[in-house]
Amino acid sequence: MPIIIVALGVLVLLLLIVRFKVNTFISLIIVSALVALGLGMDISKIFTSIETGVGSQLGHLALVFGFGAMLGKLVSDAGGAHRIAITLINKFGRKKIQIAVVIASFIIGIALFFEVGLVLLIPIIFAIATELGVSILYLGIPMAAALSVTHGFLPPHPAPTAISAAYNANIGQVLIIGFIIAIPTVIVAGPVFSKLARKMLPNAFERIGNIKGLGEQKTFKLEETPGFAISTLTSLFPVILMALATIFSLTIKGNSPVKNFIEFIGSPDAAMLISLLIAVYTMGIARKIPMKTIMKSVETSVMQIAMMLLIIGGGGAFKQVLIDGGVGNYVAKMFAHSNMSPLLLAWLIAAILRICLGSATVAALTTAGLVAPLMTAGAVNPALMVLATGSGSLIASHVNDAGFWMFKEYFNLSLKETFGTWTFLETIISVMGLICVLLAGLFI
Repeated sequence: MPIIIVALGVLVLLLLIVRFKVNTFISLIIVSALVALGLGMDISKIFTSIETGVGSQLGHLALVFGFGAMLGKLVSDAGGAHRIAITLINKFGRKKIQIAVVIASFIIGIALFFEVGLVLLIPIIFAIATELGVSILYLGIPMAAALSVTHGFLPPHPAPTAISAAYNANIGQVLIIGFIIAIPTVIVAGPVFSKLARKMLPNAFERIGNIKGLGEQKTFKLEETPGFAISTLTSLFPVILMALATIFSLTIKGNSPVKNFIEFIGSPDAAMLISLLIAVYTMGIARKIPMKTIMKSVETSVMQIAMMLLIIGGGGAFKQVLIDGGVGNYVAKMFAHSNMSPLLLAWLIAAILRICLGSATVAALTTAGLVAPLMTAGAVNPALMVLATGSGSLIASHVNDAGFWMFKEYFNLSLKETFGTWTFLETIISVMGLICVLLAGLFI
């Protein structure tokens, strides 16, 4: 049975990555080839399928992902992210400090990838917690919740962007619905859960954090950083462009030069390029930073994401093998007469793969290859499929996920405390995301 072959493939992938410490990209290509053989694909066409998967995945994603990394690096290096965080924290004050952290992390999380946002925000969170005399975990949980939700739900982050292409979903629509779903999810997984976690694990909230592993931190004088408004606008500009273009397309019927132009600048590639050029000016040229220094930040950002791009390409290869090997059609036939919602199925498969593999991105891409054929079988909104898959791919982060260890070490927690805070937090996000998607499905 194709499903057994895929399950064995996932097991081999797990062994290669976790047990034998083989690079994730190399492991994905090896497993893709082995699964293709197991599925009985023509041996002469196996690597053609793998190349197609890598090419089609990166062909769509490389520009968005690359430009996004460059934009985030410019905002970070200029001190824009620092300005956003400090301004909001000062504005909201001690009583509403968690809300300030959530908003700051959400804005920064859109511009920066999860790991980068975590590394950037943790020193700020530690400093604020010390100044106010509150637990670092009291601020750390809302921060992690906001960063994780943007990572799993919202383009231009890798997984939602990649699976939007796989499901042929409108990225602007994913953004709009994702924002709506993200708000209650972050509130429950952040400020609300932190109160429960404090009762469950009081000792964890007394820990003194450990940021030695972050290395030397870049320091900023607030008056020398870009203004709050321009930093926020620069970070959110691609989201604003894509969302506006989607709203315009949905409300204005027919074709016109104005509509075509707005849809053009709101397409993901164009929106990210325009936003990057704006960031070059606002975070660099306007602050009299030499172009050579600006481009150095841009080059560094690309080096930092090179391996992530390859891993996403490897995930695309695995997805393509599942499609070309007929696994997707097999799954579609299996559930053709089932009453299970495709949204629930996508979430369930992504959740299982996430628990097995650790990588949210790989889990989401593999799920898309399995359940995409169901899109033709049922009347389900592609944007909701993206968000259901993204939600499932975040569940129960544990020892095979880098995020688990980063959270453990930076907050100086025991394994038990990390499971009770970080793993529980990720599971709440996943379940809340599913509930919100299913509720949205009643109206969309």
